[in-house]
Parts: sequence; structure tokens; C-alpha cells
Amino acid sequence: MELFLLSNGKLSGEDELLGYAKSRLLAMIARHGITSAVLVPYALIRSDYDQRAQELAQTLGIQVTGIHHAESPAAAIDQAQCILVSGGNTWMLNQMLHEKGLIVPIQRAVRERGVPYVGWSAGCNVATPSIRTTNDMPVRNSVVLPALGLFPVQINPHYIDAHISGHMGETRDERLAEFCAVNPSESVVALREGSLLHVEGNDLRYFSARDQGFKVFRHGVETQEYDNTQALRPLVPFTCH
Repeated sequence: MELFLLSNGKLSGEDELLGYAKSRLLAMIARHGITSAVLVPYALIRSDYDQRAQELAQTLGIQVTGIHHAESPAAAIDQAQCILVSGGNTWMLNQMLHEKGLIVPIQRAVRERGVPYVGWSAGCNVATPSIRTTNDMPVRNSVVLPALGLFPVQINPHYIDAHISGHMGETRDERLAEFCAVNPSESVVALREGSLLHVEGNDLRYFSARDQGFKVFRHGVETQEYDNTQALRPLVPFTCH
């Protein structure tokens, strides 16, 4: 199994989609001999699906086709060499994955056939057990919470611990602490912009383009920042580096 779970698609001031992770993604593409990928763009609400596919083709140097063109979305996943899941609205994305019957096909492709999965923002969220730690508004009210469960721990992408002057609502830390209080047996990995988790086989690694760490939120445990995945050893079935 190979997963690239990215906090976001672009860094501030960066023109190329997935640019901060490009070298790692190109290495994966070369290692697997990938020539094409299927894009799952359902999280996009105000952007064009085909334009997103073109952006990814330019970054990755392979053919990228949106799954919305497929007569059978499930069959497109069955034939995919690589699965790309775009950011956008997590609620919309997860709802569409269920409506299109893609949950099980994606799980089987990744777990049984070893098809690489690359998801950023919303695409990162749906790779976890549920979408309960998304930052997005529930724009669809008939949502289902279970997600793909490819990665066993909840992730909060776009994590920021800055305090905005004049903002009287809860901080991100407070919201994640609330999640852990309601779900005391669960943990949350908070990924800052420009960072990713990479699962390759049984190995788990962390990368940050800005040399920043990630945080792990647990109920009743002081939140700390880490620069490698050793802190996740009790939480995941992977070898942490």
C-alpha cells in the first residue's frame, strides 16, 4: 500500500499544484512505472474538474483523467494505475464517494492491488476513518461520516495554531481538544501547510517543506509537536521513521 496524505495542494506563492511534494511524487511514479492516473475531483465546488486534471498532468508528467468522464466510476478505479483525490469540500467529496459506489473499489485498489493513493486537503481527510476532523462546512446535509479508512488515525489538514486578533471563536487547538474530549479513545494528527504523511508498504514517514513539525492531539495528554513519526508508533500499524 502507498499513500501520500498532504495537508494542502499549494503553498502560498507557489504556482504549481503539489509542487512542494513533486520530487517525492515523481519518484513514486517512476518506481511504479505509472503513465496515467484517475482524478477524483468531487470536492471541487467552484473550480473546473478538467482544469484541475490538466494542472496535475503538468506537475506529474502523466495522463490524468477525471473520473466524471467514466461511464462506470467503479470500473475506472478498477483500471487505475494511480488515484488522485483533490482538495475542496470534504463533505461533498465523501458524500459523492458513497453515492458513486467508490468506497469499496478504492479500498480494494489501494489495499489489494497496491494502487498509489494521493490525496490533499479533503482528499487527505477522506483517507482516514471519518471526516469528523475536517475544517469544512457541511454543505450537504445528507452526509455519511464513515470514510475510506486507509489511514487509521484522524487527520486535521491545514492546521494552524495562530491566534487571530479580534477573533472570539474557538481556536483550532480548542476545536481539536473538543473532538478528543468527545472521542477520548481517538487521536488527531494535525498537519500544517506544506506537510505530508507518506505510507510506503509498512513504512510511515513525515515531510515538511517548511521544516515544521506536526502535532498529535489526545484526550488527557499534553499536546506536543514532533518532527518525525515516532510519536505515532502506538497509534499505527506501520514502522515509523
